[in-house]
Amino acid sequence: MKFSCEKALLQSAIAVTSRAVAQKSSIPALEGLLLHADHELTVSGYNMQTGIRTKVSANVTEGGDIVLNARLFGDIIRRMPDDVVTFTSDAKQVVHLHCGDADFDIMGLSAADYPDLPFVEDEYCVSIQQKALRSMIEETAFAVSTNESRPVHTGALFEITDKGLTMVAVDGFRLAIRREPLEKIEGGIFSFVAPGAALKEVQSICADTEDLASVTLGKRHILFEVGDTELICRRLEGEFLDYKNAIPRKNPISVTVETKALIQSIDRVSVVISDKLKSPVRCTFDYDKVMLSAKTGNGEAKDVCRIAGDGTGLEIGFNNRYLMEALRYAPAETVKIELNTGVSPAIIVPVDGEENFLYMVLPVRLKSSD
Repeated sequence: MKFSCEKALLQSAIAVTSRAVAQKSSIPALEGLLLHADHELTVSGYNMQTGIRTKVSANVTEGGDIVLNARLFGDIIRRMPDDVVTFTSDAKQVVHLHCGDADFDIMGLSAADYPDLPFVEDEYCVSIQQKALRSMIEETAFAVSTNESRPVHTGALFEITDKGLTMVAVDGFRLAIRREPLEKIEGGIFSFVAPGAALKEVQSICADTEDLASVTLGKRHILFEVGDTELICRRLEGEFLDYKNAIPRKNPISVTVETKALIQSIDRVSVVISDKLKSPVRCTFDYDKVMLSAKTGNGEAKDVCRIAGDGTGLEIGFNNRYLMEALRYAPAETVKIELNTGVSPAIIVPVDGEENFLYMVLPVRLKSSD
């Protein structure tokens, strides 16, 4: 096997595919990257849950396959000068790397020990702009559950209809929904749940561009294609929350607030809250203002944030992080907060284009001493 390639291109491919490499495995090959050379170079990483492969422009003079330890290979390429890397391997899996004045000899593993990445049937497929997919994941994935007792909620629901794509994430305390129109749909209406960990990798692969990414659903796996890179992951099975019936929208109280101003107020009163000393943020929604406070063994903090509307004196408590994250990821400078009672969920939507994003957060019961 012999090829030459620009160091920057090879380093980028290693960085992307290493995200899917197993940190520790009883199969040594899974701690490595599979290099396959024919008319171009393909680099693959796979941990039996998620696989990433990407194509690299290279001058291949002799085809072949080999597996190299991902960490060692990445460290070597990163330290090489910015020049063309020449790669050669022999029948004994000895690899010689040359770039500028630097030379390395390392041992590889047989590609025969590397499991095949799953094949994904292409009955159902959609296309969406990369920047839209990236923002959809960013604005929902923070609400994905980390509780393994309900595995299906450790992923995000994708619902594809003729109206577009809806993504939903829920963790038992909050729920985030994001909607976007689609460029192209093949196979009709379908839905699936993709693992949260895999979606974070898809988010990092997507660029801030209008170029299309495609999402293909197979019987057991999902394929995300972004440029020259493919990510394959298992779909999560199980019954996802019936989110449409979980969201109360007929709420008697509705106020609007500048997102940044409310974030700053929550941030100020959160100073006395810590991992050891927890406390809800008490919010009293009044006419044209919301009074926020928190009290712990560290002290007491109070602040006032201006709003538009009348909260009728409603007192409600929230986990400071859950409320803050909702506002940070809301794609709007001004949001509408819908409220009912001190024990009912709060709904947060952008004032403009509210059908694109919705966030629901459950309140924390307040004690008189809070």
